[in-house]
Amino acid sequence: MEGVQFATLTDIITKAWSDKSTKDYKMFKGLKRQNLRDNMTNTELILNMLAEASTKDISAAISPKNFEESKTVARQGGNVARVARLELEAKTGKKVVSSINAKTPSKSLAEKKKRENNDSI
Repeated sequence: MEGVQFATLTDIITKAWSDKSTKDYKMFKGLKRQNLRDNMTNTELILNMLAEASTKDISAAISPKNFEESKTVARQGGNVARVARLELEAKTGKKVVSSINAKTPSKSLAEKKKRENNDSI
């Protein structure tokens, strides 16, 4: 698969589970050249991995024949993690997608997490 197609599928998966394109997600976290995955919280990373694994498993089960079918599979895989994200947000009252990034100092990080824990959906 070409790099552009891979990037497109990654973006579809990310948007499906997080409601943000990869570009918007990076902007939300204040990232420029940094890797998005390296700046995700544990929960964000777990949901991203669930979306990717679900996409891989769905793809193996139905064997998409072309790029358009692969895009549909990417949406379906991302949706598995979206359902989990929405359920977690409903149970905790907190947003999963966070502006916290690796550059956030520990003290600021703790304060930011505390504020986010107090934020309602």
